[in-house]
Amino acid sequence: MARKRTTMTVARTEQLSSHLVRVHLGDPGFDDFTANEFTDAYVKLLFDRPDGEVMRTYTVRSVDTVAREIAIDFVVHGDEGIAGPWAATVRPGEQITFFGPSGAYAPRADADWHLLAGDEAALPAISAAVEALPEGAPAKVFVEVADASDEIALPSKALVDITWVHRGGAAHEVGDDRAGDNAPLIAAVRDAQWLPGQAQVFIHGEAQAVMHNLRPYIRREREIPAEFASISGYWRRGRTEEGFRVWKKDLAEAETAR
Repeated sequence: MARKRTTMTVARTEQLSSHLVRVHLGDPGFDDFTANEFTDAYVKLLFDRPDGEVMRTYTVRSVDTVAREIAIDFVVHGDEGIAGPWAATVRPGEQITFFGPSGAYAPRADADWHLLAGDEAALPAISAAVEALPEGAPAKVFVEVADASDEIALPSKALVDITWVHRGGAAHEVGDDRAGDNAPLIAAVRDAQWLPGQAQVFIHGEAQAVMHNLRPYIRREREIPAEFASISGYWRRGRTEEGFRVWKKDLAEAETAR
């Protein structure tokens, strides 16, 4: 069966931080959007390019059935990339087509506490999850950003301890000593106090930091079972999304063959 394509209309945009722009999409087109129960719900946005249509994956930050809008947050670094520049310059009335939403994670009420971590790419999903946490639930949150100008409010009814980790520049600007295997998010998570009881873990972001460093820590050292762990790379340093998909496929095949 062919995937459903939904087209929605830009209602407005807002600057959330130095590098984060929120685009609100609504009518015409809202009735064609079917929300799901996941806080990491994502869509595949379609952009027309001279060499054809390209897809970019983005989290649905929120769905407002009263205003008949969805919100999608974009990391913007000048003219770099495709989706970021679009979000920075798009105007109300313009339209965007996408596939989805899909998703796989939502906070579990039966977890004793929650650990959420990631970089700017994961911040929308982390924000949605923090907002959806059960009232009074203990949670530790670690978010790696360039500096204090990229910090945003993360409202929640849970007991949330938020640590903002500053890498000292945008992800593509810093050297290898502040990225990949040396991303400051890794040490922040590994050095954090581990609370008693069953943790539910959500860690997403740059693939080298997440898949090769934090996932082994959570799954092997902390022995968190798969059903309580959502850990994956959203992007990979030095690769386009197309290149990242190939890398991720090759990694999955290599792990299956072990």
